[in-house]
Amino acid sequence: NQGRWDDAEKLFVQVMETRKTKLGADHPSTLASMNNLAYTQKLLGREIEAIELIRECVQLCQQRFRPNHPNLLSSLAALARWESEDAVANVEIV
Repeated sequence: NQGRWDDAEKLFVQVMETRKTKLGADHPSTLASMNNLAYTQKLLGREIEAIELIRECVQLCQQRFRPNHPNLLSSLAALARWESEDAVANVEIV
């Protein structure tokens, strides 16, 4: 909220890695951390990294949650939106 996204990213990476180690890669808290990190990367303008991370988050959510789970649906929506934004940004106008 203070605009300190670089600092936030470092913390999100630490939290995500700690949760992966302690709780497992598909634990809901780990997935929430992964999602937060992806959004932070997106805000920092690192779209490719954000898309890769949210894609990994979606894959893990699909293994962990039922198909209509809000966390899965939210991550799927973000992935679809970000991929379409990236595709539009990379279209060459002739």
